[in-house]
Amino acid sequence: MPAILPSLRLPILRSALILPLTALLGGCDWVVLNPSGDVARQQADLVVISTVLMLLIIVPVMALTVWFAWHYRAANQTARYEPEWSHSTRLELVIWSAPLLIIIALGAVTWVGTHLLDPYRTIGRIDKGRAVPAQARPLDVEVVALDWKWLFIYPEQQIATVNELVLPTNRPVRFRITASSVMNSFYAPALAGQIYAMPGMETKLHAVLNREGAFTGFSANYSGAGFSGMRFAMRGVSPQGFDAWAAGVRGGAGTLDRAAYLALERPSEHEPVRHFAAVSPDLFDAVVNLCVRPGKMCMSQMMAIDAQGGTGSAGRWNVAALAYDKYGREQMSTPLPGQRPNRRIASDDVFVKALCDNPAGRAASKDVRAPASLAPLTGAGLSWPAQRIAPAARETLSLGALPKTPLS
Repeated sequence: MPAILPSLRLPILRSALILPLTALLGGCDWVVLNPSGDVARQQADLVVISTVLMLLIIVPVMALTVWFAWHYRAANQTARYEPEWSHSTRLELVIWSAPLLIIIALGAVTWVGTHLLDPYRTIGRIDKGRAVPAQARPLDVEVVALDWKWLFIYPEQQIATVNELVLPTNRPVRFRITASSVMNSFYAPALAGQIYAMPGMETKLHAVLNREGAFTGFSANYSGAGFSGMRFAMRGVSPQGFDAWAAGVRGGAGTLDRAAYLALERPSEHEPVRHFAAVSPDLFDAVVNLCVRPGKMCMSQMMAIDAQGGTGSAGRWNVAALAYDKYGREQMSTPLPGQRPNRRIASDDVFVKALCDNPAGRAASKDVRAPASLAPLTGAGLSWPAQRIAPAARETLSLGALPKTPLS
């Protein structure tokens, strides 16, 4: 019996070391490498391909490092000792050609993936075996990153939610994304890659969810004290289930108008899921243009005035204090209707005033069309620029012949 104990100690010790590691790995979420959306699936493939390509050089280098250290140790008298050795053409070719080929392969994969997975590009397929039907209409979702919660507006369904994103499966989704105060990052790993949300700007994301289930999204960019709790629940449901869910929200209570939004955007943490049965149709565009509060000039209006040469000396009062929401003073101190006024200073009421009651303008769409063919690296469906010009016109076309049209 005493002779058996030493042989058992090593397996027991090995198991004692492996079990804690197994428990830690059991808590890992592999959603990045096993997502439910086709865009995220293609991004996961890029991660795997890039990792394998890099390991093709990393693994041999690490193995050779160990082999050289062992083979040329001081105790090995049979190893060749060449203190004057300085160059080998064959060795240089191996050392430089292998990494160069890997870099070329990585560059090709990255270049193609960067263009095909452009978040502004409409998706061309539901999954690997199904293309997007020609008559398919994407679901529009407007996303606003607030402090510290997520607001989702469904303009087609005329509803809104806080910290809950429900999507129908196998239907393209087009996100319009912005932020209320600071830069943030919208990230749903099961759906697609992250994309930034910035105040006064609108970013786009096109994606599709292929599988029903419950997932989690969060902010991937630090944005203040409540950042760690800035998460939202994402659910994939059938198209019929989505219609039933939207009808249920519309049958509830609550209207997200401008006054309700101004109250909602105030900083708060760990907000529960909330639903709004109705939404002001121009709310998202007003958020993007920083003019939700009545009386404020929208950025689109300001740019339109600037395009016309400005308002002249008569409008100097309107730009006397260009602290446009600087430090958030006007947002934080101005009371909402029905609330008691707090202590205010004169500068709190100074912001760029609207000259008229025009609604906020909507930014022009920057969506990029999906490629004509999803076959990789073939360029199917594309034509050279010269082929798009009639032969007779191609001979006479020149810079001098271009029409002169005034700017509008």
